[in-house]
Amino acid sequence: MKKQIFTLLAIVMLSSGAVSAQFFDSPEEMIYYTAEWEGERFDDGRPKVSDEILERMKKVSIEEAWGVLRSKGYHNQFEGNWKILHDDVTIVGRALTAYYMPKRPEMMDRMTKKGQDEGRIGAMNSWPIDQLVMGDVYVADCFGKVVDGTLIGDNLGNAIYANSGNGVIFDAGSRDMEGLAEIEGFNAFVRDWDPSYLQEVMLMGINVPIRIGRATVLPGDVVLAKKTGVLFIPAHLAEEVLDRAEFIMTRDMFGHQMLKEGKYTPGQIDGRWSDEIKDAFLKWVKNNPGKSPMSKKDLDDYLKDRTW
Repeated sequence: MKKQIFTLLAIVMLSSGAVSAQFFDSPEEMIYYTAEWEGERFDDGRPKVSDEILERMKKVSIEEAWGVLRSKGYHNQFEGNWKILHDDVTIVGRALTAYYMPKRPEMMDRMTKKGQDEGRIGAMNSWPIDQLVMGDVYVADCFGKVVDGTLIGDNLGNAIYANSGNGVIFDAGSRDMEGLAEIEGFNAFVRDWDPSYLQEVMLMGINVPIRIGRATVLPGDVVLAKKTGVLFIPAHLAEEVLDRAEFIMTRDMFGHQMLKEGKYTPGQIDGRWSDEIKDAFLKWVKNNPGKSPMSKKDLDDYLKDRTW
């Protein structure tokens, strides 16, 4: 009877995803978790936001993107309080997630065997790195562990940058700060730096939903990491966030210039715009190609079904 009850419980847990989410990714699970995304996907099912959107996203501020996500009901996508390798190097890319837990010997043995049977080589913390492709950002939940929780040093850092052209976001520690700082273009957002090496940690999932502080992260989310902190943008909202943020940037550029020139008062610029200001704004965009992140055509398309 006990065995029958356990078997039934296992079936229920598997059907709900409670167990399978702890293991390695499958295209079916990935599509299930990211069903809102209707665009291109990688072979493993992970959303593949275009390189063009990623490149444009580098100019977007955390506050601009955060505001759009909040308006859509996404209140748990930002995390701050990081130790940053380079304050002036922005990280933008598609999240490749990894989920770590404190070591439990029999579970680690089975997970190690599972990985080896799938053809994975070396230590567990190198397995997510092997899956990185250009444009990815390695995002790891290692339960905030710093001492003996250093997921990478400079050797793995070089491998990460070679595979992804990007950096890392770790709810964990890292070692070899000086060596990592020498990798041109690489950046790291970590909880702290420590000379210890990784111990008593096991990898439980690659490309599964994870928690980074107060943020929930899904594989394929667009990572926007700047000095302010890290924002995880759902793939299906990336283009909308970008369009809205570029519009706000364009409005602000115009508004700042008008205030410096004394053409309008702060109350006029910060308040609801009059038809006169709207007309001046549209003319400004047309007369300043290349200065604004939006062309006149892009602006017209954006404003078709939207308010100011």
